[in-house]
Amino acid sequence: MVAINGVEVAPIVDYLTSLTLSDMSPLTVRSYAHDLLRWWRILAVVNVDWDRATTSDVELLVGWLRITPNPQRLRSDQSAPQPGSVNLRTGKPLLARGYAPSTINHALTVVSGFYEFHLLYGRGPLLNPVPASAARRRMTRHHSPLEPDAPQRRGPLRQRSPRRVPRSIPDGLWDELFTTMSHDRDRALLAFYVSSGARASELLGVTGADVDWANKKLWVVSKGSRELAAVPGSPEAFTYLARYLRQCGTPGPAEPVWRTLRGDPRPLTYWAMRRIMQRANVVLGTNWTLHDLRHTAATRMVNDPNLTLPEVQTILRHRHLSATEQYLQPRVEELHDKLQEHFTRSRPEPTYSPGYDADDIATVFGE
Repeated sequence: MVAINGVEVAPIVDYLTSLTLSDMSPLTVRSYAHDLLRWWRILAVVNVDWDRATTSDVELLVGWLRITPNPQRLRSDQSAPQPGSVNLRTGKPLLARGYAPSTINHALTVVSGFYEFHLLYGRGPLLNPVPASAARRRMTRHHSPLEPDAPQRRGPLRQRSPRRVPRSIPDGLWDELFTTMSHDRDRALLAFYVSSGARASELLGVTGADVDWANKKLWVVSKGSRELAAVPGSPEAFTYLARYLRQCGTPGPAEPVWRTLRGDPRPLTYWAMRRIMQRANVVLGTNWTLHDLRHTAATRMVNDPNLTLPEVQTILRHRHLSATEQYLQPRVEELHDKLQEHFTRSRPEPTYSPGYDADDIATVFGE
């Protein structure tokens, strides 16, 4: 139920119910609900009913998101790295203080879809208050699936989203991160992350029946299709997993493999694993995330000459090959190392083929 001040918001509930019946992921439906509740609060401030909203109200939403600090970025410890700063060890910037352009664009997409849904039933304003790009409308109406997608301009109010390059963990920093893990459970998790390429939540959902010891693979519920998919695991990862289970007990077929270590065993959640990474970051002075482990696995795979790009795409379960191709871009750290070698390399002395007279060379080349 979606409610404000204890009162259910029927238009939002109707829309979210339609998304649920369309087999949309529960996490996606939840994110849509948060965006629509934010939209509802904006309308309440200006005292406008949802079915009377105009483009001016949408502009107010975008303006508010652009200037308002994101509460999740606030830091009570002023000595801690501030939002927007760059970590000198990893080269990764921290998230900015405000809402990201992708967050604003997502909010516009949600609000637009909400009004498109109600327009089908003759509810709401006559026109969608979220403006759409005329070029995009023409492209979707007359575009042949056999032709490549033509570049298009951003729609009105849409924010410019910079293209992010995946940042993998260099081998030296990876060794430091792995060394900070204090338990075989955590070492096993990190080893599986960089050998399987599984997403954080996928790996944490593994049960006792999902471990295939003979074939050295795990079965995870894929984020996109929500179907069971096999992912590989390195011998090192299975070795640490065996040590962990020897210490904490082997789970039953339906019991989670990854459990808490203190008190009564409970399933290890995403937030608990995220906290493990945060503690390691404090020790190392880094800002690695769980998703960087997937980037590291992908980068290692695409740089293996024995693996083709379609094979890496299959392991990572990317829908499009273009998502895998982005890992072909050289690491920034590798480029820096090569440039340092270039700077320190002595300039080659010019040489000439034997048989030429030195005076003739000096006359021709002015030496």
